Amino acid sequence: MTDRPDIDLKLRAGLPDDLRFLVEKYPRSDWSSHDNIQGMAAFWLQRHDMFREVGAMLTDGITDYREGRKSAPDFAQWFAPRLNFFLGNLDGHHNVEDQHYFPVFAKAEARLKRGFDILDGDHHQIHDALGLNAETANVFLRALRESEDRQRFAADAYAEANQSLVAMLARHLDDEEDLIIPLILDRGDAALEP
Repeated sequence: MTDRPDIDLKLRAGLPDDLRFLVEKYPRSDWSSHDNIQGMAAFWLQRHDMFREVGAMLTDGITDYREGRKSAPDFAQWFAPRLNFFLGNLDGHHNVEDQHYFPVFAKAEARLKRGFDILDGDHHQIHDALGLNAETANVFLRALRESEDRQRFAADAYAEANQSLVAMLARHLDDEEDLIIPLILDRGDAALEP
């Protein structure tokens, strides 16, 4: 982790300008009509949308519980499988990116190597946040069998950990898409297969 606002996931507002040359050539508004959007690019965007959707579900779910719209037993039954799905898939997705795709993409366009290093650093920050998220979720799930005060405290701690993770993830997914999707559109799937 670094305190540089141009690369730190918690501080940056987007990719540094020197890494945006392909997204300027292929802006988001044009992605859906590009010939190379099918295949790898479409799959990448679908996976990212799924992470956004499940992250929002978990955020909405904890809000529903905290505001009394779900009972503790109902919430626990709803929450645990979705959290496990989210954390497990996110960790697996990042491992595949780090070990397979990022090295191939960085080799295909050397000017983007620093961007893939930034994204790899993001994965370490997100991994730490995943650990904290799982830890606070487990404390919260155990607290659902305890006093209301304990439940509220644990729910607040989980909500804070979840909010932090979802915010980091949103920034990371946007930046990753801005780096990767234009590269795929520019080169095509065949040139970028690991």
